[in-house]
Amino acid sequence: MTKKVAVILSGCGVYDGAEIHESVITLLRLDQRGAKVQCFAPNVPQMHVINHLTGEEMPESRNVLVESARIARGEVKDIREADANDFDALIVPGGFGSAKNLSNFAVQGCGCTVHPDVLALAEAFAEAGKPVGLICISPALAAKIYGPGVVCTIGHDAATSAAIVKMGGTHEECDVSEIVEDTARKLVSTPAYMLAKSIGEAASGINKLVDRVLELTHE
Repeated sequence: MTKKVAVILSGCGVYDGAEIHESVITLLRLDQRGAKVQCFAPNVPQMHVINHLTGEEMPESRNVLVESARIARGEVKDIREADANDFDALIVPGGFGSAKNLSNFAVQGCGCTVHPDVLALAEAFAEAGKPVGLICISPALAAKIYGPGVVCTIGHDAATSAAIVKMGGTHEECDVSEIVEDTARKLVSTPAYMLAKSIGEAASGINKLVDRVLELTHE
């Protein structure tokens, strides 16, 4: 039976939105595995806009949902329309948008909060025992979704892993080509561009994550 997967995007571009390579690899692998995908994003202003050529902040405003539509080729919906009952799994690619637009982790660190609509949807998947995949920096939100004791990875970054632990999570170090699974919670995570030096390296772990998330929909 065809599996239905919700993917949460956080804009378009590594420094202020969803990491494009990670998002496309995720969508490609899901398609290759025969899953039906619907992308969602919050209909809110970005925290800020970054010039990806210079790394400097730009004096303009952009909308997370509108920017996410670039990656989704227009096939993206307001996250308020998402219902966990309609899907078998959830995946959240990384990029600073996860820490800036889906949450305020980039500013508040372990004292962060998750956007209420994002949190409500992720918690609904968790409460239903449906598998969730968190990529790159997105596992930093795991403790806010699942509570204390959740197991996840962002690779080897000391500061981010320390923040996860301070929020009540359990961090496992992980190579770029591998995944970490919290079997009790059906949560899968992988470092991707927290460690990747190329798109191929990012894909090696993301493909395993997507494959495992889909396997868990059968368990």
